[in-house]
Amino acid sequence: MKINSNYLNLKDNYLFADVAKKSSEFAEKNPTVKVINLGIGDVTLPLCPEVVKAMQYAVLEMGKKETFKGYGPYQGYDFLRSEIKNYYARRNVELDLDEIFVSDGAKSDVSNILDVFSKENSVMVPDPVYPVYVDTNVMDGRKIQYINANEENDFLPLPDKSIHSDIIYLCSPNNPTGAVYNYKQLKQWVDYALDNKAIILFDSAYEAFISDDSLPRSIFEIEGANKCAIEFCSFSKTAGFTGVRCGYTIVPTELTFEGNSINNLWFRRQSTKFNGVSYVVQRGAAAVFSSEGMNQVKENINYYKENAKLIAKVLTERKIYFVGGKNSPYIWFKCPDGITSWEFFDFLLEKAYVIGTPGSGFGKNGESFFRLTSFGERTDILNAAGRLKNVL
Repeated sequence: MKINSNYLNLKDNYLFADVAKKSSEFAEKNPTVKVINLGIGDVTLPLCPEVVKAMQYAVLEMGKKETFKGYGPYQGYDFLRSEIKNYYARRNVELDLDEIFVSDGAKSDVSNILDVFSKENSVMVPDPVYPVYVDTNVMDGRKIQYINANEENDFLPLPDKSIHSDIIYLCSPNNPTGAVYNYKQLKQWVDYALDNKAIILFDSAYEAFISDDSLPRSIFEIEGANKCAIEFCSFSKTAGFTGVRCGYTIVPTELTFEGNSINNLWFRRQSTKFNGVSYVVQRGAAAVFSSEGMNQVKENINYYKENAKLIAKVLTERKIYFVGGKNSPYIWFKCPDGITSWEFFDFLLEKAYVIGTPGSGFGKNGESFFRLTSFGERTDILNAAGRLKNVL
């Protein structure tokens, strides 16, 4: 009996577990202090009324013999997949229903998609990066190459033609930095992938936060992407489904490697290892795309974006370099006076009673940077912004 020894190559703790531990210890020592958590990117607003109404109706359906549902289709119910197809069509991206796979969230699928690729494939990830991209490949023992995202390129790295990689991770709007690729930049990545016979795993979990119409919200808005990319999206931040769990993955039928359809392989994987998302949740997800649902969801997103503006305003006034905070719920800024990320974490917690996320937890290029999220109550954001202004 042997374990998967690749797990021993992981860091002892997940980044957010470390943040939670230090925050909890501080709270225990300072029980009278009001600590504001702008660290982990969890939503704070409730599900919108249209979603709740749809889920309530679906629960009633599950209580009647004539409308009860058991196991659902492996790829998700057609009523939800059709709504997703129409959502993309409004952005001039044509999809077939067979290319849409409903899941329990982007995080799961970004990890699970690796099942259909050889462990011999090399992987390229930007640094700093969402830890899941790195950790899941470490678990499989793949070779990981890092490309530098930094202040010089505004945390939007572009491909280096002298470096070959098989699997490329891109996230736009980015977590943790909030930076967003434009059409020209994404076209360079698509061309690179086509030239290298590589695949782009494109995480668009935050696409709903893009308000600038000149920026792409899907990799499939780029010519040629349907031959080299898979897209992952989620209802978590779009519609507050962090506690409900639902997302979707787009795997084009034109995507083939070694003569094999990735769409077919992914279907085989999902039908073997995944039992699908509950009928009740999928009804709620479908309601997001109704006209009233979209208006309600947009209202929540605008609330978070206004929160981001309040934080960004403080950084602008203090002349601190930052990215994000406009088309993203994340604000990524440079720690003052050249101190380390964890030193600034301690400083902000002890002096301003605000919790954030140290940039070094996202990679070496995250050192001396810090991430704050806009997911919070307006009064907390206003208080946090005021405290931040006082200590910077």
